[in-house]
Amino acid sequence: MTHFQGLRKLFYLLLGGALVLPAAALDIDRAKDIYGPCAACHGPFGAGGKQGEYPRIAGQLPKYVEQQLLAFQSQVRINLPMYPYTRERELDDQDMKLVAAYLAQIELPTRPPEFKDSDDALARLLAMEKVMIIPRAAGDIENGKAVYQKNCAVCHGKTAQGRGMFPMLVGQYTNYLQKQIDAYLQGDRPHDEEGARTGALYRLKDGDSQDVLAYLTTLQAVER
Repeated sequence: MTHFQGLRKLFYLLLGGALVLPAAALDIDRAKDIYGPCAACHGPFGAGGKQGEYPRIAGQLPKYVEQQLLAFQSQVRINLPMYPYTRERELDDQDMKLVAAYLAQIELPTRPPEFKDSDDALARLLAMEKVMIIPRAAGDIENGKAVYQKNCAVCHGKTAQGRGMFPMLVGQYTNYLQKQIDAYLQGDRPHDEEGARTGALYRLKDGDSQDVLAYLTTLQAVER
């Protein structure tokens, strides 16, 4: 089975079985228990690694998270650290749905909170740990906007919040996004059809991807 065929199979499986759980229906204790091992890399709030070595998964669309967990499990997407954790005997479909729904409802503010005089040092520290501000990236923002809206918005949304099984890009680490772009272009991670060099990323001119990354860092102030 090719990478693309595997992804297509996952797509149909998810269309048939991936239900987004409303926040009120979440078993928070169970979800936190499932997420526990993930926090070692992705952080207690799903913010990821400070240098972009691990992606932000808080607020990510649940269908996308489920898709990636299944891809890790089946090795359609090769990621050796993720494989042993996502194998069926350790993380079944229901657990994937639950942890994906749990992550989707985590909000990471892009502005420091306003504290009350009664807030102690621990409360202030915990609140600040949830604040996620991505530094502005260098690049031509206007060109990045034009390139993004023409080539990327149809899948990832006009404000990069994601759509269905296409991930949220806004609020993601710039270094991480660049690594994923490089992986796509090198064929290490499927983006469009396997082996096809006609997808959106291959149509970009030199410098366009950096400009898009610069543009994305201007969108983070859009609160969810």
